[in-house]
Amino acid sequence: MSAPRDPGTPGFTPTGPGTSPTAPPTAPPDALSDTPATTPPTTTAPWRRLDPRTLLVHCGWMGAPLASLTLTALATGGRITTGAWITLAAIAASFAVVTTLGLIRWARTEFRVTSDTLEVRSGLLNRRLRSVPLRRIRTVDLTASPLHRLLGVTVLRAGTAGSGDGGSELSLEALTVAEADRLRAELLARAEAEGAADDPVVARISWRWLRYAPLTFWVVGGVFVVAGSVYRALDGMGIEPWKLGFVRRAFAEFGASALWLTVPAALLVVLALGSVGALALYVENWWNYCLEWTDARTLRVRRGLFTTRSVTIEGARLRGVLLREPLLLRAGGGALVRAVAGGLGNREENRKRSGLLPPAPRTEALRVASGALRVAFPADGPLTGPPRAALRRRRTRGLLCVVVPGTAVLAGLGAAFTPVLLHCAWIYAVVTTPVVWWLARDAYRSLGHGIRGAHLVARSGTFSRDTLALQRSAIAAWTFSTSPFTRRSGLVTLTAAVAAGEDGYRVRDLAAEAAPGFAAAVTPGLLDEFLVQRQG
Repeated sequence: MSAPRDPGTPGFTPTGPGTSPTAPPTAPPDALSDTPATTPPTTTAPWRRLDPRTLLVHCGWMGAPLASLTLTALATGGRITTGAWITLAAIAASFAVVTTLGLIRWARTEFRVTSDTLEVRSGLLNRRLRSVPLRRIRTVDLTASPLHRLLGVTVLRAGTAGSGDGGSELSLEALTVAEADRLRAELLARAEAEGAADDPVVARISWRWLRYAPLTFWVVGGVFVVAGSVYRALDGMGIEPWKLGFVRRAFAEFGASALWLTVPAALLVVLALGSVGALALYVENWWNYCLEWTDARTLRVRRGLFTTRSVTIEGARLRGVLLREPLLLRAGGGALVRAVAGGLGNREENRKRSGLLPPAPRTEALRVASGALRVAFPADGPLTGPPRAALRRRRTRGLLCVVVPGTAVLAGLGAAFTPVLLHCAWIYAVVTTPVVWWLARDAYRSLGHGIRGAHLVARSGTFSRDTLALQRSAIAAWTFSTSPFTRRSGLVTLTAAVAAGEDGYRVRDLAAEAAPGFAAAVTPGLLDEFLVQRQG
């Protein structure tokens, strides 16, 4: 069951039972428009061009094939095969085409800021004019890759209200750093004020937080990601890694040694490499980090070593804050903070732009979350817990999805091939059952929901325990979800639809009879029609 909010909510229209919120069929009059370039201008503001170094940025893609060709020549002792000459000719032809297209694009792309709009004019044969009112611009993102920084330019992306799918985003590549900073200030000058911050600087980087870098997924997963990338690169150059001499010798020595020594040693090597990679990634992503209120209305995050990023979020579009505690990070007493805000782009872009704090001490995360919300973050207060059936559901799911399949597979292989695997089967069952039992208990204890002033608070998760503080006024609709198993247990999951962040946030495993009342208390008046029909 889903229910609509007020029709004036951006990005949503009224819905009835059995329907879900949908985007309006037509954009509002002040939304970003894409019109022919013949639209008469409202002012005589001069048109400006992108920086000429844009052409060099467009040619940056040639670095990978040229490096591949160089490595191939080195691997073959300097002998250039016919295939390599063909590749070189293809690169030369591509360079000519890309350079020509880049030159045309640069010559035919112009932008200007009028008294009330940002306008971008582009196209060779089919000229078009894209414009967006300044009052609708909510975020301005300045991104500079290592190539951009080498050339002294940056990319400016202006996100508008309701630009969650990226379709209402204007991008200018590339501008000088000074001009991009001036343009960002110009674009955000019309944003509506939303109170004043007591301290404009919310947080700065502390290198003591580096100890939390290894407590992330990348300490292990990053090693395999890098190994897979290297394998694909070598395979693309015609080099088979498994046939290299040192790789063969390494595997031969590994198999000839005692596995009870070599396996732990290999794991320690992976952990060591992963820790070094996680530290390097932490430094690259959060170098010179600063979270600050630039004025009474905009929150800005600046960070990055090689690729710099500066994300500005209008306070009026900040709908909430998410406190995230992955399992390892939580064990070390750490957490990170993400913003729930509109205009940050699609899901992928939202994940890149929404970070407000890197992995840091939990006390610091709570302070930053409170500074972003401008009220005390309601994380540790008592929340309404789930019914006991939620614990039974998690235990049953863990046993059926983890313990039983693994035990059955090992037992089957043992019966077919060797009795050793039969012993492995019962050892696996004995080891995994208490682990699953503990994880289910932890997931159950993490569940909670409540109302704290103007915010809905929802907490869930064990591998990543997330605590969400979401503005109640930002909720546009509710979705009630059940499955055959949850209906049998009398449980319901609520999903709050929001035109920001991940578009929807779940309140998991409420008692079926209590869910409608809780949703109605969070958003008074939103479910009145449905509750009346249900009572009738």
